[in-house]
Amino acid sequence: MDVADTWSSLTFVVAGIWIVARRRRPGDGDGHGSAARTRAALGVLAIGIGVGSVIQHGPAPSWNPVVHDPPLLGAYALVAADAIADLTGRRMRTWWWLAPTLSDAVLAAVDPWASIVAQGIASGVAVVLILLRALARPKLRARLVSAVVVLGAGALIGFVEPWGHTGWHLLAAAAIVVAAPAVGRRTPEPGQRRGTPRPV
Repeated sequence: MDVADTWSSLTFVVAGIWIVARRRRPGDGDGHGSAARTRAALGVLAIGIGVGSVIQHGPAPSWNPVVHDPPLLGAYALVAADAIADLTGRRMRTWWWLAPTLSDAVLAAVDPWASIVAQGIASGVAVVLILLRALARPKLRARLVSAVVVLGAGALIGFVEPWGHTGWHLLAAAAIVVAAPAVGRRTPEPGQRRGTPRPV
C-alpha cells in the first residue's frame, strides 16, 4: 500500500462532494436545469475517481482497474461532450459520455492496458475540445484555460518521484473543481436571449 497516494486519492472525493453541493450556479443560462445535472454527474464521477484510486493504491485487488479507470475516462468524456454540445448549440445527451464510461468498464476488465490507452486518448480529446471552447467562449476562457493548466501541471508532476503521483491527485482534483462551474454553462451570444438555443 502506498499511504500518500491512497490518502491523496480522497481529494477527488472531497472535490466531488463540493461540486455536487454547489451544482446550481447563477448564470447557467440553459433554462432547463441541465447544467446542474451535468455538474452533479461530474461530481459523482470525481467521487468515483477517488474511491477507485483508494482501492487501486490501497488493497489493490486484481480487479482494481474496473473501479479505477471508468470514472476517470468518464470525467474526460463528460467535459468533452459538454464542450461539443456548447460549440454546436446542441443539448448534451447523457449517453454521449455514459456510453464511453460503461465501455471502459468492459475494456478495463478484459484488457487493463488498453483501458489506460483509452484514458490517454480521452484526456487528449478533452483538452483539445476544452481549449476550442475557451477560444469560442470568452466569458469562460479564464476558467477553462486555468483548468487545463492545472491539469497539465499535475501530469508533469506525475512523472516526478517519489511524490509525483500524490501531486497528480491533488492537482487533478483541483482542475476538476476549477472547471466545474463552466460545465453545463451556456453563455448567450450577442443579441441572443438567455435560455434560447443557439442555431446548429
